[in-house]
Amino acid sequence: MSQLSRRSFLKAAAAGLFSGALSNAQQAALPNIIFILADDLGYGDLGCYGSKIPTPNLDAMASEGARFTQFYSADPVCSPSRASLLTGRYPTRVGVTCALGANADYGLPDSETTIAQMLRLQGYSTMCIGKWHLGSLPQYLPTNRGFDEFYGLPYSNDMDPLPLMRNTDVIAQRADQNHLTQQYTQQAVQFISRSKQGPFFLYFAHTAPHIPLAASERFRGKTGLGMYGDSVAELDWSVGEVLRALKDNGIDDNTLVMFSSDNGPWFQGSAGSLRGRKGMTYEGGVREPFIARFPGRIPAGRVASGVASMMDVLPTLSELCRAPLPENPVDGVNIWPLLTGDQESVERDVLLYFDDWNIQCARMGKWKLHVARYNSPAFAPVPAVGRQNLPLNPPELYDIEADPEESYDCAADYPQVVAAIRSRIENSLYSFPDAVRSAWSNTMRAKTNGIPAGAYPVSSQP
Repeated sequence: MSQLSRRSFLKAAAAGLFSGALSNAQQAALPNIIFILADDLGYGDLGCYGSKIPTPNLDAMASEGARFTQFYSADPVCSPSRASLLTGRYPTRVGVTCALGANADYGLPDSETTIAQMLRLQGYSTMCIGKWHLGSLPQYLPTNRGFDEFYGLPYSNDMDPLPLMRNTDVIAQRADQNHLTQQYTQQAVQFISRSKQGPFFLYFAHTAPHIPLAASERFRGKTGLGMYGDSVAELDWSVGEVLRALKDNGIDDNTLVMFSSDNGPWFQGSAGSLRGRKGMTYEGGVREPFIARFPGRIPAGRVASGVASMMDVLPTLSELCRAPLPENPVDGVNIWPLLTGDQESVERDVLLYFDDWNIQCARMGKWKLHVARYNSPAFAPVPAVGRQNLPLNPPELYDIEADPEESYDCAADYPQVVAAIRSRIENSLYSFPDAVRSAWSNTMRAKTNGIPAGAYPVSSQP
């Protein structure tokens, strides 16, 4: 694949000339893939992760498959996280480093290959349902990024105007948010039914529970935990309907279903005992629930403690679906051995945590090193010019396995670990765009004026 240009590969595959092209029988044997993504759901918002919100379908999905305890996004906000999921690459490599506005004139570039494009070359039918948020201009919409069909919102539900779209057509000028989960679920069930001959890839990106919170009449006021709890309960119902559709269509045993969230909770929701929230590179902002179910392939009741990332989904599906990796090098690794229990960890380089173009933390084994932090919390009423990414001198080191709450800085006790991680960060810079290297240089030169970066009180967090 490395000797073949992406354009040549696409032409050869379309003509059936590429040696990896699969026969109809081979395609029929490939697994169906469903990835369900919540929006701003916290690590502690599901019953199987300790929540009081009733989530029986997701809890059952976890008991029938694998539940991860250390699964991460590469960025604590929505658009970059989604870009990483679909490309297997850091958001700074693909140029999507912040939440895109409704009027953004850019999006996920055509130079990137998405999971949908990778799988479509293997004969997969593909559909995107729900929130896109990777570019709202026609050239950036899902139908130009590998999806045969799209039904949903072009961006976040707190943006205006908020059209509901089918493919590239607006079918409602203003989406009815109270019924979006119901509408999305109906579309998902219909897609599964008409695609049951397979293989298919469904990317189901819910709007819930991002604010403004909403729920249909069937769920509103039912949990006793406010609109947030009601919204999550309806999200759980939707997962149950998807799983039921697989059984009704006789394809449950040949379908991998995954569930996660794009980042930590925002104003409402729970990060469990973890420190931080959406917009922060503390664990509460980047550690996500992740559940995967594949009867007969993933052992029931597995709890995986190995480190995994949103970027790992693409290379894992590449292996599972026998699809050649994209031409652009991926940053994720194949985590299928974690899913099956064949391994408790997978080998990887340091896992970097970005906020915009800025590297703020790096994870190596059980260690997480914080090297920089903003001087005010994300989404706080601080003028943009007043919010700076500042160096931590000295950096903070946390043993995440012993101290997932990041409460006890032990950098002074392990200077060799600090030096090793810092060296790996600096060595990695050479493979990133100029903007990353420039941001790093600017951060390291910044002066804190005696005020520790990020020294705001926890109570000021959203």
